[in-house]
Amino acid sequence: MKIRALAIPAAVVLAACGAGETPAPETAATSPIAFVQLFEWRWDDIARECEGILGEAGYTAVQVSPPNEHIEGPAWWTRYQPVSYKIESRGGTREEFASMVARCEAAGVDIYADAVINHMSGFPEGVGVAGSPFAEYDYPAVPYDADDFHQCGRNETDKIVDYQDLWEVQNCQLGTLDDLDTSKPEVQTTIAAYLNDLLSLGVAGFRMDAVKHIDHDELHAIMRQVDGEPFIYQEVIDHGGEPISAEDYVRDGRVTEFKYPKAILDAFEQGNLGVLADFWTAPGWLPFDDAVVFVDNHDIQRGHAFGDEVVNYKDGRRYELAVAFMLAHPYGYPLVMSSYAFENDQQGPPDISPHAAGGCGESWICEHRRDSTTAMVGFRKATAGTKLVQWDITNDAIISFGRGDRGHILINTGEQAADVMVDTDLPSGDFTDIVGARPIAVKDGVIRTTLGPLSVVAILAHGK
Repeated sequence: MKIRALAIPAAVVLAACGAGETPAPETAATSPIAFVQLFEWRWDDIARECEGILGEAGYTAVQVSPPNEHIEGPAWWTRYQPVSYKIESRGGTREEFASMVARCEAAGVDIYADAVINHMSGFPEGVGVAGSPFAEYDYPAVPYDADDFHQCGRNETDKIVDYQDLWEVQNCQLGTLDDLDTSKPEVQTTIAAYLNDLLSLGVAGFRMDAVKHIDHDELHAIMRQVDGEPFIYQEVIDHGGEPISAEDYVRDGRVTEFKYPKAILDAFEQGNLGVLADFWTAPGWLPFDDAVVFVDNHDIQRGHAFGDEVVNYKDGRRYELAVAFMLAHPYGYPLVMSSYAFENDQQGPPDISPHAAGGCGESWICEHRRDSTTAMVGFRKATAGTKLVQWDITNDAIISFGRGDRGHILINTGEQAADVMVDTDLPSGDFTDIVGARPIAVKDGVIRTTLGPLSVVAILAHGK
């Protein structure tokens, strides 16, 4: 049975694929559920959020901004210009960081640290936020000197110009940032020691920033010196058509799938829902259990990956629909973005705490707290380990699919309400929509309901 949009003449009902025909990825019941990027939150505020919101909601982990010393300045990107590996930053002190990790762990939430290891700063000289002096190719607090950096000599500026040249991408500077020579054993050892220091404070994993610019064998040599088996995910911006691919890096952990937010943009903002049909089987996409997926992150919110267009909090209800889809679909390990309000791509974080009056919901967006999102984190947890079933798209507006016999989701991306009937593997009975808290009936393998414009309905077998 296809989805039947009862308010629309049958002649215009088009399905992207038939129910039961879609290759269905599976997830292990023990797979991580979802993690949240609390972008530019201070350590004490993150600890309070773990204790008050995140643990109860079921988030697996928090990705925190880089914890090491960085250049001074109000812009967000100063956090991505290291001066030393001291654990002191705009987020707080080493002691505050360690306290946050312990408090979050007690609440059942892991901490993933954003690790900037490809480069140091992009300024000729200065003093970091912890008081460490530095100059171009000279960072005595690490210590690094000129011999520890690439001098690619490919052009007058030593910058990357040709992204089709693999050697240039991995041996020249990304902008003005001093590019570390990660082929050198002593540089590898220094980086590994920094990561091990964070692990000693209880960190459970890392986001490895800008690893596309590090040869994957050199990165592997670093990771072999890292203690234990931390969770690793690696930022590789791969849209296809370049000599470096995301799959080159799966040996050391999960990898960002940047084709995912582009597909989300096409589907939820530009109305091309067909791009979601079997996307995980398309050439060039990462295997489902190697991918980290996201609707947006701090870079693409600001047009720093594939232009200015991206679905983010400024898109209102469409953004919530996209996040609901990501959390319901089994592909990848989903990252939920938690933003602050910004007007330009330089703007740094608010001065007030997210927990203060005027914090979450105003200066801080706190998308991760929205009722629809926390409900869908619960949906993902309840359906872990199940196949995607009864997948269908109708009339370029409605998406419907189930997760085995444990749950089902329907999303109306259209501006008009629609009466629908959909096939489901859920048993017959009376259920409650966990997003909208309204009754939904299932009879003989069919859900029949009315979807409001720009709405989500999600039901769980245990939620009768």
